[in-house]
Amino acid sequence: MPGSGPDAGPAPAGAGTPGTPPPRLTVDELAARAGVTVRTLRFYSTKGLLPPPELGPRRVGLYGVEHLDRLELIEELQRQGLTLAAIERYLARLPEDISSLDLAIHRALVASWMPETAEETGRAQLERRAGRALSDADIARLAAMGALERTAEADVFRVDPGLLPLGVRVLDVPIPLETLVAARAVVLGHSRATAHELHRLFRETVWKPYRESGPAPAELERMKGLTDHIQPMIAQALVTAFQRSLREELGEELGDDRAAGPAEG
Repeated sequence: MPGSGPDAGPAPAGAGTPGTPPPRLTVDELAARAGVTVRTLRFYSTKGLLPPPELGPRRVGLYGVEHLDRLELIEELQRQGLTLAAIERYLARLPEDISSLDLAIHRALVASWMPETAEETGRAQLERRAGRALSDADIARLAAMGALERTAEADVFRVDPGLLPLGVRVLDVPIPLETLVAARAVVLGHSRATAHELHRLFRETVWKPYRESGPAPAELERMKGLTDHIQPMIAQALVTAFQRSLREELGEELGDDRAAGPAEG
């Protein structure tokens, strides 16, 4: 497969200003925004992994956020080690009308299957990936969300490739920094508690009885290998359950607001 690289050229022109809809991107701008080469992007397009662009003035192909979302998911699947045929099958199973948010969640979920790896990147490269200039306040918000960590060098960061696209989307949402910090603490605390309880449950009800049954060494190693395949299933189950719970909570909140009616004044 054609390779991709982080140094894909300068930041895209007309990347937009905070709070405004993202512009339509040329093929060069899309490649720079996603951190891949134009050659890689064209290769994906010829294989049908990306929908065709819109034709703009002078029949120049223009790409939107839906192309960027799908391209980021493809790159994450490739980093996971999936073959081109496997990536095609994965994308074919997605709904045709899948939302931008759901594509981003798929990407974050796929990234969670891999061992924890953070990419070190400079500020200029980080801004190319974000598609915008990043203020110190933006950097602080991304750090609070866990999308990046500061290093000893002022303009070098350790970036979580799965969380960065989601973090950039949240930058213009008017959420106070302290709320982001508190929200991350809640998520981490409950995630650790859930992981601990699931590990205890699996150890006591599956692993311990299996070892006590006296399996052959080869079967014991096979069982250890099979447990690694459970992680993606559990991760997807947790994400699905959380999404459902969040929709229910937000639905109740909106229902209460509608029932209260407009404020008198």
